[in-house]
Amino acid sequence: MSLEKDTFNPNSIYDQVKCYTIAIGADGDLADVYYPVLPNSTPDQLPIALMLQGALVDRAEYSNYAEKVASYGFVVVVPNHERTRTGRDGQVITGLFADEQQVNDVLAQMKLEAADAASALFEIVDTEKLGLLGHSFGAYAGLAAIQNINNPTVCCGDYTRPPELKAGIFYGVNFQMPPYSGTFPSINNQGIPIGLIAGTLDGIANFSDVATTYAKIQDKPKALIAIKGANHYSIANQDSDRDPNRPTIEQAKATGVIGCWSGLFLRASLLNDRGAFNYVYNTSGDLDPNVSVISQTVTLSFK
Repeated sequence: MSLEKDTFNPNSIYDQVKCYTIAIGADGDLADVYYPVLPNSTPDQLPIALMLQGALVDRAEYSNYAEKVASYGFVVVVPNHERTRTGRDGQVITGLFADEQQVNDVLAQMKLEAADAASALFEIVDTEKLGLLGHSFGAYAGLAAIQNINNPTVCCGDYTRPPELKAGIFYGVNFQMPPYSGTFPSINNQGIPIGLIAGTLDGIANFSDVATTYAKIQDKPKALIAIKGANHYSIANQDSDRDPNRPTIEQAKATGVIGCWSGLFLRASLLNDRGAFNYVYNTSGDLDPNVSVISQTVTLSFK
């Protein structure tokens, strides 16, 4: 094991994270924005991480996860996006469902926040770097958004991937087209790093389907991170009986581990952080007893 693996500290970088609520101008969605308190701020320091919620899961359920990711040096935006869609059984449902177009809408709002002297984010947001986070249905939307496809399951409009979108890491997702069809298409990520985090006890997005999705990601770097004893809702503040399996890892512990690996993956992908990169791709989870990791990577040059 290299000296760098021995000395790298995977814990949160910032001790304090604040949160405030905004309305997304394009659609009126309310969103919670989490950002670290910076001891010495410099312009354009914090990349954006957009969290795309799971179906019917309120944004408040992701507060612990979002706070953890923000502590690694990101502005984490968690919107509630309500819309109407038709379910598998033909039933029309109105509720909280992520949409690919949120990627562009939230990015545009963050550019306004960064330029507003009255905003807590004034001049500290790097609006040229956007990473995606996502859970379940929202993670499916994130995978579609990275591929620059208008998937009717998760897109109501004419989505075009912005050049600022540079990475995504998602929890509890598999990518079948159509959903539940058993058909796993190739994921044309066009060089954009993708990480998949999966609970070994997930009773909704079972691990084998997540692993198949990982295998279908065309371009590396990519990573598949298994959380031992986690179920589908281990990313949320509370467990849910919508998953028939109960987790064996304590909820707060699981959320913290998922947030840690999400933050490190984004640091490796968006901030060219050598230590984070080595931890994610080269330790194979050896330093974290709660996880196991498989990955493929490319040779990168670090500043």
